[in-house]
Amino acid sequence: MRKQSFKTWLIGVLLTVLTTVPTLSTPTLAEEFGGTEPGKWMLGFRVGFAPLTQQLSDNTSTSIGPLVNFQGLYSLNTWLLVGMMLEWERHGVSVERPDVDLGHQDTVSVLPTLEIRPVRLGQVIPYVNMSFGVNVNSFGEDTAIRISPSNTFAWRLGWGADYKLNDRFALNGEWAYKRNDGHTTGTGGRNDDWNASSFGFLFGGKMFF
Repeated sequence: MRKQSFKTWLIGVLLTVLTTVPTLSTPTLAEEFGGTEPGKWMLGFRVGFAPLTQQLSDNTSTSIGPLVNFQGLYSLNTWLLVGMMLEWERHGVSVERPDVDLGHQDTVSVLPTLEIRPVRLGQVIPYVNMSFGVNVNSFGEDTAIRISPSNTFAWRLGWGADYKLNDRFALNGEWAYKRNDGHTTGTGGRNDDWNASSFGFLFGGKMFF
């Protein structure tokens, strides 16, 4: 079921990209090729929320958690940036039957990042980015049950837009998918059914210099 829903989501993303790219390439919208200046640094700070893409584990429910994101990127040319992203999220976890709060999972993701900014539409700069790195997971227990989630491989795909206020500052909104699929150990042994992959919705600002 999880694989089928992920494939459905991925097909939807690809269809969205295929329908959006021709629109962005029309003369009326694509005012400039390339959405940044070469040799510029970009620092971003965003906050938001993150629901999981599926049930964390059997017989568990998980809250929509807070999300904080820092990023620093350097533009190699007018459309390609490279750098690093650091992201934190937290989710409360409980057992469904019987209803018992287990605690909360924290995830810190360290993500080397590649970002593409193909066009600039006036003050609006759309982009897509991709990151590969590591999810450092930890669990804070509210009961005597011990839970130790594994650190996992992180793959993040994000897309969003900046709204330039001037040459130095911009408002930002971004939506992203992040893979965080692993296992836990602790009371009761090993649990291989532990998937904290999530969608992230971020809002904030960026500085260019």
